[in-house]
Amino acid sequence: MPMFNPNVKVLGAPPVAVVLDWIDQYDGGHGPLIDLSQAVPGYPPHPDMMASLARAAADTASLGYGAIEGDDELRSAYARHVAGHYGGDIRADDVMITSGCNQAFITAIMAIAGAGDKVLMVEPSYFNHDLTLKMLGISSGYIKASAETGFIPSLEDIRAAITPDVKALALVNPNNPTGAIYPPDLLHEVMAICVKAGIWLLLDETYRDFLPPQDRAHDLFHSPSWRGNLMVLYSFSKAYCIPGHRLGAVVASPEAIAEMAKIMDSIQICAPRLGQMALTPMIDALAEWRAENSRQMAARAAAFQATMAKAEGWEIKSLGAYFGYVEHPLAMSSGEAAEVMVRKAGVLTIPGDFFGEGQGRYLRFAFANADIAVIEQIADRLNLLS
Repeated sequence: MPMFNPNVKVLGAPPVAVVLDWIDQYDGGHGPLIDLSQAVPGYPPHPDMMASLARAAADTASLGYGAIEGDDELRSAYARHVAGHYGGDIRADDVMITSGCNQAFITAIMAIAGAGDKVLMVEPSYFNHDLTLKMLGISSGYIKASAETGFIPSLEDIRAAITPDVKALALVNPNNPTGAIYPPDLLHEVMAICVKAGIWLLLDETYRDFLPPQDRAHDLFHSPSWRGNLMVLYSFSKAYCIPGHRLGAVVASPEAIAEMAKIMDSIQICAPRLGQMALTPMIDALAEWRAENSRQMAARAAAFQATMAKAEGWEIKSLGAYFGYVEHPLAMSSGEAAEVMVRKAGVLTIPGDFFGEGQGRYLRFAFANADIAVIEQIADRLNLLS
């Protein structure tokens, strides 16, 4: 039999698929499964979003190929949205629409790094980013972040990690898996470090919409030279509750977009047209709905914090916009603990082991998946294991 690509063969099964396979072990004895694993909004799309999807599905234009970089109307609408949120000069030709944020990361990385290069990430790190680099033969450099610092990386560690083979620093803010929210001043300093070192800053803002409505994550777009080093990635899946339609975006220089278009044409041609057409008018129309959902997430975070205080031996080490990163008290690895939790308590989470070395004491709880009534049941379930 011919050989498989060794860069892929050496990898394990997709982490979320591994976790979902455990569900059948739960017999339902303690009530319905509480699924806090894969990050999926615990509420439906707005009715106007559903109506817009229906209209787009009935439009034959949604069946055809579109522009590689994305529909012009959506690129313009998203550019206006980001410029309005952050300030700064952001134009339609600074935007590329992708099939989800994972594809945004893949196209961005392929445009700026190749086999033998290195990309820096903060550990614990989002596993799909790490796996993408491994598949492409790109080395991963890890900047350790600990519970003692709220899983916020230090500027000194970032500077020390930059070597001649480093092409980019990839950050997720708000963070996945820890939920940590990086202060704007830190991001400003990180950008300055990247500019001085001549490397890219890739900023994944998948969970941006779940920050408090009045909070602006950074002022990086205020610099007139932001296009020289910055790429900001985004997912429409969470905020608009349409993960199955696979839509993401990149904000970067037109020169970077042109390089990514070469890659996009080979792997996707264009992002799904139906979702693009449906989403375009909803960016402005659903602004208040998204803000209300952000307030709802804050209430869920408070409920999660309150219920975990009643769980004996379980300790939240970081709590943010969508996730809680929790230290478990069980005398086993996080992978074993997560499987036991499903089987004996009907609570599904992602083990810290999937997010890097030294994470065996932690579990990622996607509390945003559940409403407050369900969140309030978590402590009783976990105490079954104590």
